[in-house]
Amino acid sequence: MDSSGAVDAEHDRAGPRALPPNDPRQYDDLADQWWQPDGAFAMLHWLAAARARLVPPATRADALLVDVGCGAGLLAPHLRGKGYRHVGVDLVRSALVQAAGHGVVPVAGDATAVPLADGCADVVVAGELLEHVPDLPATVAGICRILRPGGLLVIDTLNATALSRLLAVRLAELVPGVPRGIHDPALFVDPRELTRLCARHGVRLWVRGVRPTFWRTAGWVVRTATGRSASTVDRPAPRIVPTWSTAVLYQGRGVKQS
Repeated sequence: MDSSGAVDAEHDRAGPRALPPNDPRQYDDLADQWWQPDGAFAMLHWLAAARARLVPPATRADALLVDVGCGAGLLAPHLRGKGYRHVGVDLVRSALVQAAGHGVVPVAGDATAVPLADGCADVVVAGELLEHVPDLPATVAGICRILRPGGLLVIDTLNATALSRLLAVRLAELVPGVPRGIHDPALFVDPRELTRLCARHGVRLWVRGVRPTFWRTAGWVVRTATGRSASTVDRPAPRIVPTWSTAVLYQGRGVKQS
């Protein structure tokens, strides 16, 4: 066995690597969790369903939806029947392999330099991406660049507030099964800044707060904490619903002006 194989074997015995917060390599270590309904990425499934509800059916036969930061393609099941060619862009190749298995056309690339043509997309989706990028202005410029005039931008992300840092990092990471270090709270996104950046690139963004439904989420936390999630995946998943406050989690929807 060569030295890299020895390292991999040691990693398998020792468990996940200790990596810096927000390190993309964490997604390789958690690759088997993407499609587990009560796994490490459970909340991303709930958010994908809510995100898809903001995407209308395609209005033309060759409509293109570009899913920037697509992960393993969790949005794909919720877009079926809407008439889009679904292209997914991500840095993590292990996730792109899984996305392709769910009908997503995979493109390896960085959100600041999406390797697609200007104005090619009818819809651009950037879900749970912006709170992970070190260069927010360049990322917003990149996702707006590929959106055609009249096209739709759909995002969701975490607000840059003390409450958001408390709930999404400190408390969430206490729940068994929730991965540690996925977020760097220094990168969380002020919706006012995001709105200004989008406007700079011709997209008028409308923002609203969202949250998971309380009782279903509480039930999921209890099942996860007690190790009973595997036998109860048939229970209804929590649903992401609108709320009056953008202080923690919020969605944005905007149209690129001509």
